[in-house]
Amino acid sequence: MIRIALPTGDMRRPVAQALAGTPLDSPDYAAGSRVYRLGLPDRGDVTIRVFRERDIPIQVALGNYQLGVCGGVWVEELRARYPAEDLSPLFPLAVGRGRLAALAAPEQAAQLGPLEEWQRFSGLRVVSEFGNLAEKIVAHLRLRRPRVYAVYGGAHAYPPEDADIALVHLGEDQQSPDGLVEMASFHESGLWVVANRRALAGLDLGEALASLRPAAAAVEGGLRLPTVAQSLGGPPLALERPERPAGVRLALPDGHQQPHALASVRDAGIELDGYGDADVQLRPRIAVDGVTVKVVRPQDMPQLVALGQFDMAITGRDWLADFLACFPDAPVEMAVDLGRSRYHIAAVVDEDLPATTVDEALACWHARGRRMIRVASEYPNLADRYARQRRLGRYQVVPIAGASEGFVPEDAEILIEGSETGKTIVANRLRVLERVFESTNCVVIHRGRRDDPVLQGLLERFRRGVPATTAVT
Repeated sequence: MIRIALPTGDMRRPVAQALAGTPLDSPDYAAGSRVYRLGLPDRGDVTIRVFRERDIPIQVALGNYQLGVCGGVWVEELRARYPAEDLSPLFPLAVGRGRLAALAAPEQAAQLGPLEEWQRFSGLRVVSEFGNLAEKIVAHLRLRRPRVYAVYGGAHAYPPEDADIALVHLGEDQQSPDGLVEMASFHESGLWVVANRRALAGLDLGEALASLRPAAAAVEGGLRLPTVAQSLGGPPLALERPERPAGVRLALPDGHQQPHALASVRDAGIELDGYGDADVQLRPRIAVDGVTVKVVRPQDMPQLVALGQFDMAITGRDWLADFLACFPDAPVEMAVDLGRSRYHIAAVVDEDLPATTVDEALACWHARGRRMIRVASEYPNLADRYARQRRLGRYQVVPIAGASEGFVPEDAEILIEGSETGKTIVANRLRVLERVFESTNCVVIHRGRRDDPVLQGLLERFRRGVPATTAVT
């Protein structure tokens, strides 16, 4: 059986177009089905699994999949930290091209100057969802005492107040977002066909690869690191940065949590300009004196508040719980349960597993010879805590980026997953074994800012706006 990993998200459409008319053409994949494990009508020896792009190089390197298609930048992200993994990039495809660009605010860009002169400055703050590549690049550039912040996404939102440079992947014709200046490009490529090195040596993958060859590109691209001087010498310079706004800094979420946060803000009687149903700006204007707002990913908020970069934020109780499971003494806490964006975090298993409890499930897996229990989750710290609390014995946490329901049963025994309707769980032939806890959106604050009168005024408004059926914490 040949197992192939294909991407979901923005790259799903171009990959489906590249596969159209080939033996790997899957109608369900092209249609954007909720189902993440797909078969092919005429190829019983091939299965397709749909992943978030960043997970594909890892799964192929581990040998769970023989072939995969993903962006070349994610291949380099894995190899930057694990260069010896069994991952072989085979050939690029002529779709999904883009570049990894260094962006800065105009004022900082003017100070930094050419790339070769960045090492004059000490303490440059670099933010990126490609944390391994960011570390590799700043080391190659010999930056003095750099600080790299790895985030889930939305890195372009951080300069200039919270970072000096954002490493962001831009589409081939995409311009710098939000008024930032593109300073340099370190990687250019499109999607790549990748293979497990051991599978190449031991299996016949020729027919599957032949289906992908017609979409191959003539230009490969790849990682490009410039030549820099050993040392420019002289004392380090400090980059002049804009002062962080005085008063209370509030972080609001983007993405699927944005409508719930907007409803909570409106129920609190707070006016916002630039955070509406059709208009979401990075820095909305709020009609509250002494408060400034920025929009970032909710996954990053507990850490940002704990570090003091924001005083308060609206995020999910799930992300707060995952952060505190790893850093229980961090100075961030829930101040108000807003009661929206309600869904359950649950332990999910194969629907055919003959078990109704965790103990019964363990007995089934052990009877099948499975001694290492694999627990997959976007919440790796919650998954680790769950495995210890439920006494799973030998277990392995598999951190993933999304498209979670496709991991069970082939690549994990248990999935710790959030579900609002349960439709995707059912579509992938899974079921809930037990619920772990219920998540809602909430206001989190930095513990050291509890007594700030402006912050307390905001909290009181949020408390008054909580739906009557929701308990307030």
